[in-house]
Amino acid sequence: MPSMMSGTETRRLAGGLVLASHPVPAAVVTGLAAALAVALGSDGVTVALVTLVVGTGQLSIGWSNDWIDAARDVAVGRTDKPVVAGLVTAPALRAAAVGALAVCVAVSLALGLVPAMVHLAAVGGGWAYNARLKATVWSWLPYALSFGLLMVFVVLAAPGTRVPAGWAVAAAALLGVGAHVANTLPDLEDDASTGVRGMPHRLGRRVAGVLAPCLLVCAAVVVVVGPAGAPGPVAWTGGAVAVGLALAAGAMAVARPRSRAPFGLGMAVAVVCVALLAAATADIAVPG
Repeated sequence: MPSMMSGTETRRLAGGLVLASHPVPAAVVTGLAAALAVALGSDGVTVALVTLVVGTGQLSIGWSNDWIDAARDVAVGRTDKPVVAGLVTAPALRAAAVGALAVCVAVSLALGLVPAMVHLAAVGGGWAYNARLKATVWSWLPYALSFGLLMVFVVLAAPGTRVPAGWAVAAAALLGVGAHVANTLPDLEDDASTGVRGMPHRLGRRVAGVLAPCLLVCAAVVVVVGPAGAPGPVAWTGGAVAVGLALAAGAMAVARPRSRAPFGLGMAVAVVCVALLAAATADIAVPG
């Protein structure tokens, strides 16, 4: 009979799974989706389901990323990766990713067929990026698609027959692509050495380092000017904060090319933008 895992081994595996899930972006995306669901007037059950659905979807994407990239990470000595550090194996990540995806599919259907199909398309975009598209000129497309569809999903899951405004979907897509470029910058050389040449790699560090903050600034501008009527003091203030964070991300990318701070600042821009979206729910969710 196979021996049971010791307490130390169990803790080691759990720690590896947490790290391989890409916990910070997963938590940020899940939390923002839940906050937006609350702002749109969803009841407690719906908010809980949205949180579970988005959370398991993010887990499946994170775990599949480290599973699929395991050999590549070993080749370039990415000791910050749990597989390379020996905390978890690629087969364990594969099982965890498939399990999380199964839960995501089942719970998504509890929110209705149309919202489920929209969200599963968003998750599928993440898997497509991990499996193939990250190494192509189309690496930006899954981010645009998945972030935009996430906005659509949360609105469709909310009460009523509302649909998301086009400008809100566009802002989410811009945030996604900006986050993609910022997240890729520290790993351009390592990725290229293993054959990964996505859109940021093809543009080069200098152009990509300028593009990331430009995309984030564009997203903030869309969020500020998108709602009907003239922007109020809160919108202008939030927009200014978001733009400042985006510019700081660009400056950091130039000053410290290997730093992951630009991605963190990009996530901060997303938080500010979602807060502004939550304050304009009457404009982001319109009658269908």
